[in-house]
Amino acid sequence: MVDFSKPRSIAVDTGSKAMTTMRLALLAGAAGFVALGQQYRQPPPMQAVPLPGGEISFQRDGKELLRYRPGGDHRRPFWYPLTGPSGHGLTRMGHPGDPAGHSHHNSLWFSLNKVDGIDFWGDRGGRIVHARTEHLQDGDAAQAVTLADWIAPQGAVLLRERRHAVVRPLGQGEWLLSLELELTAAKDPVTLDAAQFGPIGVRMAKWIGAYHGGGRILNSAGATGEPAIFRKPARWVDYSGQPAAGVVEGIALFDHPSNPAHPSPFHVREDGWMGAMLSLERASRIEAGNPMRLRYGLWIHSGAPAAASIESMWKRYAALPLRPPVGPPESPRDCLHGSHKNFTNPREFRSAADCTAFVNGK
Repeated sequence: MVDFSKPRSIAVDTGSKAMTTMRLALLAGAAGFVALGQQYRQPPPMQAVPLPGGEISFQRDGKELLRYRPGGDHRRPFWYPLTGPSGHGLTRMGHPGDPAGHSHHNSLWFSLNKVDGIDFWGDRGGRIVHARTEHLQDGDAAQAVTLADWIAPQGAVLLRERRHAVVRPLGQGEWLLSLELELTAAKDPVTLDAAQFGPIGVRMAKWIGAYHGGGRILNSAGATGEPAIFRKPARWVDYSGQPAAGVVEGIALFDHPSNPAHPSPFHVREDGWMGAMLSLERASRIEAGNPMRLRYGLWIHSGAPAAASIESMWKRYAALPLRPPVGPPESPRDCLHGSHKNFTNPREFRSAADCTAFVNGK
């Protein structure tokens, strides 16, 4: 590996018959390096890379951790794959024993099965249709904001959705995914029934599941296994097992303290899936102009952590702002080409002009 902390003598082919050795000053650091008089900025470690078809690849140092998929032939957007520290996928598409009946189990997804009585959970009711990507951001964390419409079978839009995904790197190849789902009534108030599937589901890889692979299900109360955890309130549930021979990894699903029913009841199955619910007892109502905001976290980890370690990570997640602090802007140039959207410190900026006015008025 080249040590960029010191000037190096590097052979450069100038196109002549001989090789000319030129001394290049390569300066490493946050600002990048200088070569042949050109200063290059260091690419950030975390990037949200747009792909054809509206997909978004969340990458760490060029390696994909997570991919957002807008739906396509499926009836809702979802994330697949979720890659563990070893490089193996930790989720799957569909139920391992009933792929047709559970075709809606799309790795990691948001949906609900009763929205004004319409089923958005299964594959025979409403559709959640990706509208557009609103924002992408690279840096110490990779971020994406996407918009979607919840459309009834008759074509009426019931809900407008805004989802914000933030991927933060952790040590030893682990990472943390923070999700916020904002649901706004498109026109008339919308009722979400009690004791329903959703809003978040995770279909684990087959051999992580307790039934097929002997995986472990653990919640924040210290309970283990489906019977002890099914529909019980918890701050978190962890599912750990072997995605490949000799490799133990898993996902801890975190319920945020700001959620309406926190600690939320969790729906879990030994066949390899888990999800957080809104409520077992009361319906929810979303009024026009008064959105519902829900936040969840996923810790993608090595091994099968002890309950104390998962609790510590949950506390760390719960204390985090959704958006990592960025800023303040230092010059008008920092506000150009949509970059004003990246800043959260000292505040968010409505436009490039708003950002520039702040810089000039400092």
